[in-house]
Amino acid sequence: MFAKQTLTRVILVATLLLSAGIGNAQDELRNTFFKDADAAKAAADAANANLLAPRSYQRGMKEYRDADNALVRGRNIETVRSNAADATKYFRSAADKARLAGTALAQVMKSRQDAANARAPELSRDIWQNAQRKFSDAIRLLERGDLKGAKRRDIEATSLYRDAELIAIKAQYLSDTRRLLADADRARVGRYAPITLGKAKQMLADAERELSENRYDTDLPRSLARQANYEAKHAIYLSEVVRQVRDRKLTTEQLVLSWEKPLRSISGAADIAPEMAQGPNQLADELVAFIEYILHMNQSLEQEKSESELRVADMEEELRALDERLGGATQERAALIERLAAQARVKEQFARVEKMFTSDEARVFRQGNTIILRLVGLTFDSGASQIRPSNFNLLAKVEKAIDVFPRSELIIEGHTDAHGGDDFNQKLSQDRAESVHQYMINAMRIPTYRLIATGYGETRPVASNETQWGRRRNRRIDIVIKPNFEKS
Repeated sequence: MFAKQTLTRVILVATLLLSAGIGNAQDELRNTFFKDADAAKAAADAANANLLAPRSYQRGMKEYRDADNALVRGRNIETVRSNAADATKYFRSAADKARLAGTALAQVMKSRQDAANARAPELSRDIWQNAQRKFSDAIRLLERGDLKGAKRRDIEATSLYRDAELIAIKAQYLSDTRRLLADADRARVGRYAPITLGKAKQMLADAERELSENRYDTDLPRSLARQANYEAKHAIYLSEVVRQVRDRKLTTEQLVLSWEKPLRSISGAADIAPEMAQGPNQLADELVAFIEYILHMNQSLEQEKSESELRVADMEEELRALDERLGGATQERAALIERLAAQARVKEQFARVEKMFTSDEARVFRQGNTIILRLVGLTFDSGASQIRPSNFNLLAKVEKAIDVFPRSELIIEGHTDAHGGDDFNQKLSQDRAESVHQYMINAMRIPTYRLIATGYGETRPVASNETQWGRRRNRRIDIVIKPNFEKS
């Protein structure tokens, strides 16, 4: 019995050793025969040959798999060698043809990628599939050497991909608004709120036009579509109100009183008497002024908090340093006192500058010891950078504000809203900053070494670009004043 078990173990070990030997031999043969084929396949994959030279690539894969199967099954070595060599040849050919196609079909490939990024396979399926067929035809003809036929299909596919992309982009941004307007038409909203509904339809048409003219700058079309959506919902609401008035379920007086009610609630929270004997305009002006005052006070408190934290941190650091070294303590304390005095001087100067401007001309605030004049009253013609004569009085006040900080460094920052192309906005903001820069040199006689003009385009918004009010705040010139403590 024992001898039988021993014999079984010997046979098992011998089998395992034989299998391991065969496996090692196959690995050595693979390294020998597949080295070139593997390298050629990797190069073909890197050139995206499966897409751009599918015929040659698929032939290479067939020979590659045949070689692999022949090796695993222990077929004739020459068969393995021959299949691997053929695979190498086809993969190299596929890589060469793919690189040629990548150059010859660069335009259609970019259009294809743009359409895919816009979700055209999902949102414009029929046109996308048609474009895919033309693209495949172009690749097939190019692989066969028919350059003329490939170019013809290239042009057709490019046009289709661009159509699919535009339809997909419009579907993403405009579909909800279209559905809402269709619902409004079915509900005959135009009969009761024609002005508001017409405004919504015009905004939708403007959004479609903007997308057609510049599909890659979606900020303005998206904003227009959102506003159109709002106006459509507003029209539906107004039509219901008008119906109630028409059907005498709501009198005109009740309607006006119901709209005054929210203003009364807001004025109560602001502790303002809700005087509306002559209509809501006076109360609305008072509420706007109150909100602006609250924002201003909040900004002032934030600045005071920041200044206090910086001042405390500086003093703590100085005191720690003084505790560590007794020598020269008098000099160190004198330097600390001088710096605190300089900070107090900047605070007093800031208060003087702040009083120079009305809220419609500039917002003045601090960031540490830096003073920022946000020139909300400095406006330009659309797309232009020339300073208008109507701005000269404001710039005269800016000159007086700068004189409060002699020999300070001045940075003129140009900013735009998010509507328009990035490159256009960047150039426009730079041009406007340089226009103010030149004005300061010519009219204010400020030395050029004190001035820096920088355009930031749409990259530094201070408000939402989704509202007209926010975009108006983002279109601005900021004058950054950096006081010189040593020389001022």
